[in-house]
Amino acid sequence: MLEEVIFFDTLRQALWTAVVVSTPILAVALVVGVSVGLLQALTSVQEMTLTFVPKLVAIVAVFWASMGFMTASIVTLFQSQIIPLIVGG
Repeated sequence: MLEEVIFFDTLRQALWTAVVVSTPILAVALVVGVSVGLLQALTSVQEMTLTFVPKLVAIVAVFWASMGFMTASIVTLFQSQIIPLIVGG
């Protein structure tokens, strides 16, 4: 019973970390996608690369800018949850 609680708590914490780490990239992709879609609807320009390229550039820029935050979040998860379980058990 105790092992199940530890497993599910660790899984919950890992999933929450995944959500927190992926939020900046997904938010920027959503905002850029809606903005470009609105621009396409207003100008009647239906070009697939017009949607793909700005999204790709924005995602790469946000990934580069938030890499330190993402790394710190994942390292914190490992140091506080995963490594103590490995060492202790």
